[in-house]
Amino acid sequence: MSHSLLILNARVANEGLEFESDVLVRDGRIEKIAPSIDADADQTLDAAGLLLMPGFIDDQVHFREPGLTHKGDIASESRAAVAGGITSFMEMPNTSPPTVTAERLEEKYAIAENSSHCNYSFYLGATNDNLEDIQRLEPNHAAGIKIFMGASTGNMLVDDPVTLDGIFRDAPCIVATHCEDTPTITANQAAAEAQYPDGIPISAHPDIRSEDACYKSSSLAVELAKKHGTRLHVLHLTTGRELDLFTPGPIEDKQITVEACVHHLFFSADDYAERGNYIKCNPAIKARQNRDALVAAVREDRIDVIATDHAPHTLAEKDVPYPAAAAGLPLVQDALSVVLELVHRGELDLHTAIRKTSHDVARRFQIVDRGFIREGYWADLTLLDLAGSRTVAREDVLSKCGWSPFEGLTFSSRIAATIVSGAVAYRDGEFGEHLSGLRLEYDR
Repeated sequence: MSHSLLILNARVANEGLEFESDVLVRDGRIEKIAPSIDADADQTLDAAGLLLMPGFIDDQVHFREPGLTHKGDIASESRAAVAGGITSFMEMPNTSPPTVTAERLEEKYAIAENSSHCNYSFYLGATNDNLEDIQRLEPNHAAGIKIFMGASTGNMLVDDPVTLDGIFRDAPCIVATHCEDTPTITANQAAAEAQYPDGIPISAHPDIRSEDACYKSSSLAVELAKKHGTRLHVLHLTTGRELDLFTPGPIEDKQITVEACVHHLFFSADDYAERGNYIKCNPAIKARQNRDALVAAVREDRIDVIATDHAPHTLAEKDVPYPAAAAGLPLVQDALSVVLELVHRGELDLHTAIRKTSHDVARRFQIVDRGFIREGYWADLTLLDLAGSRTVAREDVLSKCGWSPFEGLTFSSRIAATIVSGAVAYRDGEFGEHLSGLRLEYDR
């Protein structure tokens, strides 16, 4: 259905520039960017005093559908995402059943078509026995191939060396890896059980899911990618030691890239005392020097992408002793606020933040016509009030799990509006009447 939107008086931040501009959107795409636009439109949005940036493209979420919808589903979590300024997501395959065949992949696309507030895409999962499914995958049909090179649920841990080598050799698109070494974790777990006979505390989590466990796995992934020329994307890096595996520089020049997640850039092991299992995740939040090293690596373009790894669990799954507590955090509603907080603190500059959450995600995954404010591109846009503030409260959480790891914290900016494929999906606490999320397209 034909629709037009005129955004007036915005401060546009895009591709390293800031300028005052109006933006005209027609039928989902940006038709005109100019200092003053005099045109009739179905809807007008006055953005005076607000910053307009390309929408956050989140390359790693777990929205739990199908099969785990007591934690979250595509409708609930994408709704939380647009409230957080996220316009597109790429969702992981460890659902129930897992997304390890082309048929399962298309089933997810069908669910999202009828329920997603954001633009969407999905990864095909790797197992020890689905190499033929990976080899048959059309390169543009999935966000990428996800390999759990560390402990996972079900049969999604890929620990067969022959299969792993075959996946890196034959993958038709980008390979995204969760890198932790299971034997190292198992040995650390046994040592912790002996050290703490009355119960392992949450403070031991980064020792169990240790720096060595991460490095051993990520270095193997990089070795295999170099051997086969694989387009590798290492997910959620957590240690300073691993940074030596990656090179700084423009993302366009890289075969191997790496992601950091907002909680690893914000929290450190110092926060376990206050937040406990609510910041338990895999790989673990580690010592402060690692957090500081990650932020510095974002600044120097050694880390290429910022994402969430949004992974909701119910309070009942968190409010148990540490060893039994589920690992993962709901993050999409707060993620952009976290990144902007790093900007407010002076740890990142605004244009680096925009590049890592939109421009370079689109470049790395070869997404068609998204990730930039350009005429002819889809209008995926976020309006920010950088002078506003927001305190995170449990009653405001939109994820189905009903809690946030940031509860009680006040962020120095707020999301004023989120525009998805040319339609206002969220504005000042209200949601659009119609779903506007579309399937992401790739040019590979």
